[in-house]
Amino acid sequence: MTIWGVAALSHDAAVAVVDDDDRIVFAAHSERYSRRKNDAELNQEIINEALEFGEPSQIVWYERPIVKKLRHVRAGQYAFAVDRSDLPQQYLRQFRIPPAYQFKTVGHHMSHAAAGFFTSGFDEACIITVDGIGEWECMTVGAFTSQGYRSLRRTRYPHSLGLLYSAFTRRCGFKANEEEYILMGLSGFGKPVHVDAIYDDLLERTDGDYRLRVNVHRGIGDWLPDARIEDLAASIQAVTEDILIDIARWGQRASGSANLILMGGVALNCVANARIAREAGFDQVSIFPNPGDAGSSVGAVAAYLGRPLGWEGPYLGSSIDRPYRLRDILQCLMAGHVVGLANGRAEFGPRALGNRSVLCDPRGPDVQEKVNKIKGREPFRPFAPAVLEEHARDYFDMPVRRSPYMQFVAPCRRPDLFPAITHVDGTSRVQTVSRADHPQFYDLIKAFYERTGCPMLLNTSLNIKGEPLVNTWSDAVNFSKTTGVNVF
Repeated sequence: MTIWGVAALSHDAAVAVVDDDDRIVFAAHSERYSRRKNDAELNQEIINEALEFGEPSQIVWYERPIVKKLRHVRAGQYAFAVDRSDLPQQYLRQFRIPPAYQFKTVGHHMSHAAAGFFTSGFDEACIITVDGIGEWECMTVGAFTSQGYRSLRRTRYPHSLGLLYSAFTRRCGFKANEEEYILMGLSGFGKPVHVDAIYDDLLERTDGDYRLRVNVHRGIGDWLPDARIEDLAASIQAVTEDILIDIARWGQRASGSANLILMGGVALNCVANARIAREAGFDQVSIFPNPGDAGSSVGAVAAYLGRPLGWEGPYLGSSIDRPYRLRDILQCLMAGHVVGLANGRAEFGPRALGNRSVLCDPRGPDVQEKVNKIKGREPFRPFAPAVLEEHARDYFDMPVRRSPYMQFVAPCRRPDLFPAITHVDGTSRVQTVSRADHPQFYDLIKAFYERTGCPMLLNTSLNIKGEPLVNTWSDAVNFSKTTGVNVF
């Protein structure tokens, strides 16, 4: 039985395919095909590629639409509540999918939790999901054991830490539900001087939980109009971290587990993740490489089956089948050039991990400015290091043993040598690379290390600001024409 998981109609639509051996054989973002960033809609192109892996006998939707419409009524979103065009079975009829399939739905937060647990390799774990909003839940704590899932705590709309962070994203001039990562980066330039004001005006903190004093679904307007946006960013980042650590500590006590899984869009906050890993009391912390709604396409199938999936890594999207020209790439890197790498199957998740990447030597004072200019990014934003796993602790004070998906920051031990991959706060968002994770990318970095003594490369996504990652070779050619970067 081939099962499809589908997440769509909110933001960042995605499709996943699981075969009759419970292996994830395909998972991809709709935006990569439509070329519209965070596209909430499916398109026939992603459907066609999914069909190459098998016609579905079952389609599982990542949330319960009728329950969601009840929340629309509560939120005063009456147009959404009465609109029937977004009911998933009706919506899917527009695509050329063979109709001989059964249709199921699962809960939004259960999709998140199942994606994290059933790909983690853990026998048991505490699961914390924090996002903007599911049907009603905005934060859930639960535990998976051999007996199944046990709910420990649920915080419901309108009390959403994710919506509060998005409200500050909008308040600081960025795009909500898309540019929260920029706010996180900006926080390093400010001071958390407005923490008390946030608690006084917007948020109440309780034991392992929180409550909003106001509904921030439509933003916070021009709150504290004279405040510097850097300080606003630092303040909401500090509040978010402290509350998440409280929740994680409570979850550890309530579950008794030594393993933690973080899911939901807030799990993309790698600064908070690092503090949780250091301070919450768990032995191991796991985060699915796509913890937001797109990843729930996998989670929908996992929740429906209720058992582990065959997970071999995040390289599950469209394939670019070209020779891996290691010598040519290495020659360009040794000459100080910025290069693009578009080879193999696309990463499932928001971050490039070696198959749709821009790479260069991370050393030197001008590298950050050069690459930011190529990508059209804000000049204050640093880049990630992709470092050989066995050398990671030589250069970074790692909060976890390994970080193959860039999900944690770590203080850089030599920021003077690597300014392009070191943020203003002295940390780096580290990707550890092992031969098991990605043998070709590992061999490239190792070859660079053998010639330079530097066991890492700067790694950022193969796109320009505002566009999705390159998906096909045609996209890669267009990127090269636009930027002048040679893509291999």
